[in-house]
Formats: sequence, structure tokens, C-alpha cells
Amino acid sequence: MDQIPSTDVSRQRTAWTTTPILVMCVVCLAAGIAAGYFLQASAPVPAQAGPTSSQSPSPSQTAAQPAEQMRPEKMPTLDEMKHMADSKAAPLLAKLNSDEKNPQLLNQIGLIYESTHQFKEAAGYFQKALQYDSRNIGIRADYASCLYYTGDVDGALAQLNQSLSYDPKHVGTLFNIGMIRWKGKNDVDGAVAAWQQLLQYHPDLPQKDTIEHMIKQAKVAKTSALANKGQG
Repeated sequence: MDQIPSTDVSRQRTAWTTTPILVMCVVCLAAGIAAGYFLQASAPVPAQAGPTSSQSPSPSQTAAQPAEQMRPEKMPTLDEMKHMADSKAAPLLAKLNSDEKNPQLLNQIGLIYESTHQFKEAAGYFQKALQYDSRNIGIRADYASCLYYTGDVDGALAQLNQSLSYDPKHVGTLFNIGMIRWKGKNDVDGAVAAWQQLLQYHPDLPQKDTIEHMIKQAKVAKTSALANKGQG
């Protein structure tokens, strides 16, 4: 519970640097969980993003445009996104028939399904990829995020803890554990412990202020919950 930011399916994530993984985590987990779910798909993304402009249309231009053109583009449904993923993954699946033990290929397919919110399918490919590249923390992070999105909170934490056995100081893994413990398990103490450990290992982390703020937020939320429980 990595997705979730847009995913580049051509990128083979065999090595994750500290800052990119944390940025990914902040977007995927902080934004997703704050919206009320890291377990389900957030707002579907359009199949094709249109061009953007920094200039707003003039009133005359706006009035001249038909009402249909002023309506926001319709977002694809999950079924439509599944069809998109199947189409995009088809060439890779064909390659997989003759190279079924290729972890990079399996990872690429998993990323396609993850980016279109087909988390169950994505999890299956990530799991297979890990059979042949078990120490790949990036793939395991994606696998954990998919498990989280499908509701397997304990399974997600188990995968992240497995990653810590390979790299106990890994920034993204410790951050994710904190987020899942807080929002998935309502375990503020566990979340704070993970984040404090993260800052202990990386005192000069660029995102230190953000993490310290989240620690305060988690503690305030716990205090507020206990107060409301006492009043009840």
C-alpha cells in the first residue's frame, strides 16, 4: 500500500533511491489515505491527458465554446480501465509466454495493472516477479500497496517487514509501515515508532519536516480519539 502517481511501465525498478521512493510514498499513501482510502482506487485517470495552458480563456472565447466542450472529460470506469490495461499488457504477456521467469517483464505487467487500479491482477504479477527477484524492494513495495488496496493490511505489512530484513534503514519502507499502521491498523504508537526510527536513521532527510508534522498529526488524532471515547 506502494499507486498511487502516474507509473512509467517501461521503468525497471531494480534500485530505488531514497528521495524518489519517499516522494512516491507521500503521494500514494499520504494523499490516498487522507482521501479515505489507500485500499481502493482513487479517482480514475483519463485514458489520455489533454494539453494544458497557463492562460485562461477570455469571456468571449468561453461564450463561443459549445456547452459540450466546457464539460469536464468523462473519467473511464474501472471496467474500461481494465480493458485499457489488458490491451496495453498484451504485447508483454505474449513475451511472457516464452520468458515466464523474467522478473522485469512480470514487474512491467504488474505496473500496467497497478496504474489502472487493477490491484488484484497487479499483485499477482508482482508476487511472481518476487519469486525470481526476492530482494527487489521496489517490486515488494508495489506488491504491498496492491495488497493494501485490496484490503489485506496485514499482508501489506508483512511484505514491508520482509523488505526491512534486506534493508532495515530503507526510507520508503519505514514511511509506508508508519502510514499503514496509522491508517490501516489505527496503531498510532506503531506508526510513530516507525517514523521516529526513520528520522533516527536519516536525520538529514529533506522531508524531515513533513514526517515530523505527520508524527504530530498522528499523536493529536490519538489524543482526540481517546477524549471522544471518554466522553462517550
